[in-house]
Amino acid sequence: MFGNPSLHTRIAIGKGLGALVGLIGFIYLTVMPVEDYSLLRWGILLWYTTFGAIIGIYGVYVRHPMLPLSMPWWFMAPCVGAWLNFVLVFFAYDSLAAVMTAMFGAGGVLESPFWFAAEGAIVGLVIGYFATRFGGEGPETVNPEAFPTGEL
Repeated sequence: MFGNPSLHTRIAIGKGLGALVGLIGFIYLTVMPVEDYSLLRWGILLWYTTFGAIIGIYGVYVRHPMLPLSMPWWFMAPCVGAWLNFVLVFFAYDSLAAVMTAMFGAGGVLESPFWFAAEGAIVGLVIGYFATRFGGEGPETVNPEAFPTGEL
């Protein structure tokens, strides 16, 4: 189940590292001098756990499904991570804007919450590296006996 290559290993590593990043964010938001954002803290913890699982799942795809393009882990993981955090900003823009203002000051270069997209690319790259290093990548991570017709 957790051999190499294994989709289960990829997902477990992704969820573990994502939970670690989420826990760091959860703890950091408790010491920030901002309003009580308890839902944001819990959201960040659960978001990054899911974020890691999705990065782990995307390791199965090494080629674009419709275009003849190669998508290695070092390309796919940061793109997916940046996209996921970009979407997060749309759902929690006001809360994230307040956190960024508290961290970097009003009128600063890093005041925009859209910097979370760049942070998602970096975290996605790290999670993608470890998931690929210990869980493999590509269709061989999926158990072929689960697909008797050979379709993945």
